[in-house]
Amino acid sequence: QVQLVESVGGLVQAGGSLRLSCAASGRTFSGNAMGWFRQAPGTERESVASISSGGGLTYYADSVKGRFTISRDNAKNTVYLQMNSLKPEDTAVYYCAAYRGLYSSDRTIAYWGQGTQVTVSS
Repeated sequence: QVQLVESVGGLVQAGGSLRLSCAASGRTFSGNAMGWFRQAPGTERESVASISSGGGLTYYADSVKGRFTISRDNAKNTVYLQMNSLKPEDTAVYYCAAYRGLYSSDRTIAYWGQGTQVTVSS
């Protein structure tokens, strides 16, 4: 059974940092782009960051550029999201996702994690 399991998020003060991890099991994802999405109440799920299968290409939403960093360790089948300088508007449920293809330009999500809550207090 394929699973993407995110680490527990949490509550952090504005300006603080948090690192999310997503461990994949059931198959290797070294041949898939990976990404992080988020969804705040009353909004649509949005892409936050993505990374190509080999890790050489990354994408960031404008709202997080310069503050968030996505990385992956294919040997551990794990993808990370380092979040710095957090803002209250970053509060959302964060989802890990595996794309169908090597690059996130494929846009098709093959697997989703269950989501983890991140709350940033002002």
